[in-house]
Amino acid sequence: MSQTVNTQQSLRGATLPKWTPWAVAAGSVAAGLGISAAAGLESNVQWGLIAALLFVVASYGIAVKVEGTRQAKDRLATSLVWVCFILAVVPLASLVWETVERGVKVLDVYFLTHSMGVVADSEPGGGIYHAILGTLEQVGLATLISVPIGVLTAIYLVEYGRGKLAKAVTFFVDVMTGIPSIVAGLFILSWWIVILDMGYSGFAGSMALTILMLPVVVRSTEEMLKLVPNELREASLALGVPKWRTILKVVLPTAIGGITTGVMLAIARITGETAPVLLLVWVTSFINANPFSDPQASLPVYIYLQYAQSVGEGAAYDRAWAAALVLIAFIMILNLVARGIARWKAPKTGR
Repeated sequence: MSQTVNTQQSLRGATLPKWTPWAVAAGSVAAGLGISAAAGLESNVQWGLIAALLFVVASYGIAVKVEGTRQAKDRLATSLVWVCFILAVVPLASLVWETVERGVKVLDVYFLTHSMGVVADSEPGGGIYHAILGTLEQVGLATLISVPIGVLTAIYLVEYGRGKLAKAVTFFVDVMTGIPSIVAGLFILSWWIVILDMGYSGFAGSMALTILMLPVVVRSTEEMLKLVPNELREASLALGVPKWRTILKVVLPTAIGGITTGVMLAIARITGETAPVLLLVWVTSFINANPFSDPQASLPVYIYLQYAQSVGEGAAYDRAWAAALVLIAFIMILNLVARGIARWKAPKTGR
């Protein structure tokens, strides 16, 4: 009897080897493929979901048998986290791979340095220089307008905002966060183009993008400023430093990493917008370096028009994928720059 009790106690105190999750994952994948083949399932998504379910169930069952119920629950939570992570990463990786595979066909120096000009959509050749220039100018103008206003608004809400005005500003920021992009485009269209008769231009598109970018900047900056410890503010104020200088020299440098990341997220949010740009900037196949006059091209609209003309094949189809690859690379470069700026501007800690 005592030998049986000792055996049960030793089993409850046992620990699975570190390679167990990998072995269970491999077995689940093999079982998922086998079940999929036996059932005649052709979709990769189906056998992947079967394998994920088997991995979670097998991990929990094996852990209950060897390690006990308490440790098995921890294994269950860990396996669910890994499954959710893979379910999120696989579509993203598939999208990037598909874009790279299709986009490199026509992506070269000529494609980046020439516009469509007189090249028809059905003909090979042409490039996206005019669209890159338009996107950089439109997003740049929107950033120049929205970042100062958004950061100052967030500073007001966190450092000074009290009473009805602060509540009203917070309410309108929340409302702007949920505005569809087409509504922002229609607002600028009715005011700037219909009422004021200013015509289509890159600046009109920038104003619509500003409406979409502003609440993201305000909210992200506000949250980063709230994370700055109040002890830093109190220490600065105790030394007789004015509040505005405390914000400028203490609060903002401490939160600059998060603020920069939030700005980059806002830029990424508006860079791929198509509807407001199509309404306000219109389209052109020629280079227009003046964002304040006449229609101007942009990468999202270029991708949309080229894909619409391609019917799934041809030169326009290849150009659409290549332009999409350039747009993804542009967002990645922005994020890398943001990380560099955040590390450079972050306060240095002593040794």
